Amino acid sequence: MKNNIIAMWSGPRNLSTAMMRSFENRQDVIKVIDEPFYGAFLKRFNKNHPLKQDVINSMETNYKEVEKFCKNEYVDGYVYQKHMSQHIYDFDSLEWTFNSINCFLIRDPDLVTASFLNKWNDANPMDLGYKQQLKIFNLISNLNGICPVIDASILLDNPEHVLKKLCLTIGIPWDSRMLSWKSGLRDSDGVWAKHWYPSVMTTTGFSRNTTKSIKLSKDAKKISDELRPYYDAMMKFVIS
Repeated sequence: MKNNIIAMWSGPRNLSTAMMRSFENRQDVIKVIDEPFYGAFLKRFNKNHPLKQDVINSMETNYKEVEKFCKNEYVDGYVYQKHMSQHIYDFDSLEWTFNSINCFLIRDPDLVTASFLNKWNDANPMDLGYKQQLKIFNLISNLNGICPVIDASILLDNPEHVLKKLCLTIGIPWDSRMLSWKSGLRDSDGVWAKHWYPSVMTTTGFSRNTTKSIKLSKDAKKISDELRPYYDAMMKFVIS
């Protein structure tokens, strides 16, 4: 099977785990990989994230070895990789992505900033990955053509419509199993799930989008405003 690695590039608090659940439920997806660069990122930058040492101890922390792992080919079906853009720091070495089906998941920075700070209050704009995500998007799109972009709020408004268009765009068959899944943890979840995933663990599908507006503190608004140009740049390519 050619190009059987689906790489979904996101940032934190972007519905990325719900999207992973969606793809994991497909009949033709044989494996999902949850944030493979997280351990290498934490070891390199010594970020004091929740469960930091557990994360580092649970996975490969050599950046180059993770790249090799992400290039592994599988012949029996699709492999879904959930990537956090902020975990990538070697932008001169992205060739491991070039034979993958690369997709990008974005979300309004007001919503992301509020959600992230609710989980971890020591954050700066680089922690939210918007700048890195746009850089990765441009590098891959310039080589392989424009990658599909999904906006989380648009996805929640009409999951079936957006997911069908995504499947069509990346050349895989539609599978209605993508719309629902069993609640709870998965063996495929990273050890950080108990801190970051409690909300998605209760879900059985994409919840209806009921968020109308978010009120941010002055400091949080400053972070969000700095991120918005990167978000707006990618919204030009969003599937709707």
